[in-house]
Amino acid sequence: MKYNLIFGHKTPDTDSVCSAISFSHLKNKLNEPSKAYILGDINKETAFVLKYFNVSVPEILDNVKIQIKDLDFERVKPFTKNKSVHFAYFHMNENKLRTLPIVDEENNLCGLITMKDIAMSLINTDQHYLCTSYDNIIETLLGKSILKFDEIIKGYVIVAAFEEKTLRKSDIVNENSIVITGDRYDVIKYAIESKVRLIIVTGDLKVTEELIEMAIKNKVNIIGTAYHTYYTAKNISLAKYVDDIMKKSDIMMFSEEDYLNDCKEDIEQSKHSKFPIISKDKKYLGLLSRSHLINPKKKKVILVDHNEMNQSADGIEEAEILEVIDHHKIGDIKTSIPISFRNTPVGSTSTIIFQMYRENNVEISKDIAGLILSGIISDTLLFKSPTTTGRDKYAVNELLKIVDLDLHEYAMDMFRAGTSLEGKTLEEIIYQDFKKFNLVYKNVGISQVFTLDINEIMNRKEEFVKLIDDITSDKYYLIIMAVTDIVNEGSYIFYTSSKEKLVRMIFEEDVHQGIYIDKCISRKKQIVPKVINALNQLK
Repeated sequence: MKYNLIFGHKTPDTDSVCSAISFSHLKNKLNEPSKAYILGDINKETAFVLKYFNVSVPEILDNVKIQIKDLDFERVKPFTKNKSVHFAYFHMNENKLRTLPIVDEENNLCGLITMKDIAMSLINTDQHYLCTSYDNIIETLLGKSILKFDEIIKGYVIVAAFEEKTLRKSDIVNENSIVITGDRYDVIKYAIESKVRLIIVTGDLKVTEELIEMAIKNKVNIIGTAYHTYYTAKNISLAKYVDDIMKKSDIMMFSEEDYLNDCKEDIEQSKHSKFPIISKDKKYLGLLSRSHLINPKKKKVILVDHNEMNQSADGIEEAEILEVIDHHKIGDIKTSIPISFRNTPVGSTSTIIFQMYRENNVEISKDIAGLILSGIISDTLLFKSPTTTGRDKYAVNELLKIVDLDLHEYAMDMFRAGTSLEGKTLEEIIYQDFKKFNLVYKNVGISQVFTLDINEIMNRKEEFVKLIDDITSDKYYLIIMAVTDIVNEGSYIFYTSSKEKLVRMIFEEDVHQGIYIDKCISRKKQIVPKVINALNQLK
């Protein structure tokens, strides 16, 4: 079943993860199959929330690039390698197939055959020797079983056009022979005495009881067919296994997990017209042709809590964006068709999701209510953030009627779990909530670290500054790390050393590494606008 992919931004936080899960739940209730994903490992705060409400962590989505499995390739039913060339030919002819995949009993791809392979096999291969199943011969000659002792028939085909005494003289009839004959009962008797592998009696003629008894004694297989001797001799080679003529090596095949852009050039330059597709566990799935590369189906995605390309999934330019739900400034996401774009100035994307549940008259379960509540608490810092609106507070009050918990106690437990820096490297601390912005044509990175104990950061102040400078020189014009004290409602600011003059303009006061800015707790509403304003002044 095809479903929409719903995900938040890279370096997922509680609001983005809870929004994705809650919105996916709503979409499924509205009969729009959807699945929530995350774009990276969740932080400790989000892990606390999901565990508290007994909700599974979503799968990590590596990217949304077009894969082979997204294409409408042909689900051509394969043949097993022990079937006959004759059966394969008529199947291909009736179904207008030029290429037929061959598999084993476990659906592993073994090879391919084409109409050309069948034609060339009639010219280039040894028509004298035959190794196939008894049943394949029955199927090829529309025959009937008279006596069967062996499943597999191996031998050299002889058309008994000579008299019995001539055959005796030539000494060509033996236990490795497959004899084709008509109503030459002396020849049949001689063949039975010679214990041949198989006798094919043509012309729909009956074999006498005496000969059948002899054949039973000598364990000689016998098949009857209505075809005359010439037709039987001409077509007997078509009873061979497709395994004998199929192409087994140098087959260009692709996995369903392969990315289209990685395969496209190979497909376009290949002399072949059909390419087998296999699953992750190497099982055959279907055949791909060049026509399937035209207008490939894109992954259908819904973005929550972001609308900027560099914050979204890798390969987002290859996906079809259906919808955006966000509360940040409008970024650079572009679409080729009109979409539903819901951008509301509230403190949390989860608040918007709550409103959408109400608008669609969908009941909110206890676990989903807990997630939405947590997303709002996290992004508004329990209403201390200046981004908080009356709608955020209203949503929380309504959700508390469902989850029934002590709001302040739960929020403090959640923040305590999320702000612990124990065991984390400097890189993990900076990148756990790091967002990249293109502001006034400059790459700016802003990290926000929440803490209940600023000493954990101050004790490693010089190390953080050095790391910020190293990261800046590699990719950024400016990096700011805001260490937010949730209790005192302010942030300690660390920044790129060489940009101190710019940082002074941003915060409009003399600055130093680790300066405390009172009432500065919102990256979106307080820091980003100040950075934009300062960069514009520099211009």
